[in-house]
Amino acid sequence: MTSSHPPVEFPAPESSDDAVHGSGAVSVPEALAEPTVNVRAKWITGVVLVNLGINAVLYAPINVLLGLQAEAIDPAAKEGILSLVTAFGAAVALIANPLTGALSDRTSSRFGRRAPWVFGGMVVAVVALAFLAAVSALVGGTEVTGTTAVLALVVGWCVVQAGVNSAYSTIAAAVPDRAPIGQRASIGGLGAMGQTIGILCGAVIGFVVGGNVGLGYGLCAAVFAVAVVPYLIWRDDPVLPRGLAPKFALGTFVRGFWIDPRKHPDFGWAWFTRFLMFVGNQLTIVYLLFFLKDEIGHENPAGGVLVLTGLYSIMVLISAVIAGRISDASGGRRKIFVAGSSVLIALAALILAFFPVWPAAIVAAAVLGIGFGAYLAVDFALITQVLPSANARGKDLGVVNIAATLPQVVAPTLAWLAVTRLGGYTTMFVMAAAIGLVAAALVYRIKSVP
Repeated sequence: MTSSHPPVEFPAPESSDDAVHGSGAVSVPEALAEPTVNVRAKWITGVVLVNLGINAVLYAPINVLLGLQAEAIDPAAKEGILSLVTAFGAAVALIANPLTGALSDRTSSRFGRRAPWVFGGMVVAVVALAFLAAVSALVGGTEVTGTTAVLALVVGWCVVQAGVNSAYSTIAAAVPDRAPIGQRASIGGLGAMGQTIGILCGAVIGFVVGGNVGLGYGLCAAVFAVAVVPYLIWRDDPVLPRGLAPKFALGTFVRGFWIDPRKHPDFGWAWFTRFLMFVGNQLTIVYLLFFLKDEIGHENPAGGVLVLTGLYSIMVLISAVIAGRISDASGGRRKIFVAGSSVLIALAALILAFFPVWPAAIVAAAVLGIGFGAYLAVDFALITQVLPSANARGKDLGVVNIAATLPQVVAPTLAWLAVTRLGGYTTMFVMAAAIGLVAAALVYRIKSVP
């Protein structure tokens, strides 16, 4: 494809096969150059749709399909089976995200660095979804039972997570690859919109299929396959010359996943504040069903969760797009938006802590959605501006994504301790608010981003 991003001249590195001697400068290939020209709307559309497909594939199984399969295997042990399957899947996600990002940084395909991994991740996930559908049919016919069925679920879901995270890490890296700094928060907002619509799409799939698990997996596979096509067509993914791909050495490759916060303090603070923010957000929502039932006394807790989730999602959609555009238009100011959104998330938690009534829960859901939507859009842009190296954006963003995945393990543990040992739901929500406020304060330790 012909691209509008020309090569630029950088100071020569200590050694390079492509150095232009005599002028003291090196012509940086387009794949590694800092982008300066705004990307087109159709490219952004492709990125948004990939995010939509990824989240549809993740949330329909997590919310409905895997649970139905666990119940079909053993109704008495369904909670344990589901926890086992999702825990192994989360572990694979923690590894696959930075690993595939790092491998894409080294890819010298004629189709570019990121697009082959987006496509390959989709293919792997679709095959694994078909496997899970087949497992469902076999369990229903009693050909597969007990431990074998559980093992099949674990394997299938782990492969889905590997494929999805391959696409996720590389589509995230494509944004700083191609979009200039002044456009990234806007794209981050639209990406968050795609994620939210994908989550809602997953909920719709889970609702419409009823007990037909195989149909649900088929719809997930179809949505993902269709969603990546526009990006592959409009990918604008320049080729990394083979001579510039670093030689592979296992020790060096593994050590590269540790990014020393003493050498890269802004990256370290961005990672840590993102981790805190996701812990606080997860604490606010992890026991929502039980909170509505036990504290508020809602007559239909599941219906209440649906209402609150829908309102939250609408607010995320709106605030992510608006906050991203305002941040870009402000001359690239990021920290005030990230800190302000962190405060809003803390406010939502405090509303739930001290006003355990249904109208207050509605207000809290709206405030939480506004805060988290703005956070997703602008913090993504901030993170792309503190990445240590243009050569390793995929790997570095994969490391950043651990900060969003690890809270799925940490937050439920903290929530259990708060509710059962430290005073109940009020303690849990105050803890969430305190974590959010700490994150808001610490974001100002980042010095290189306004």
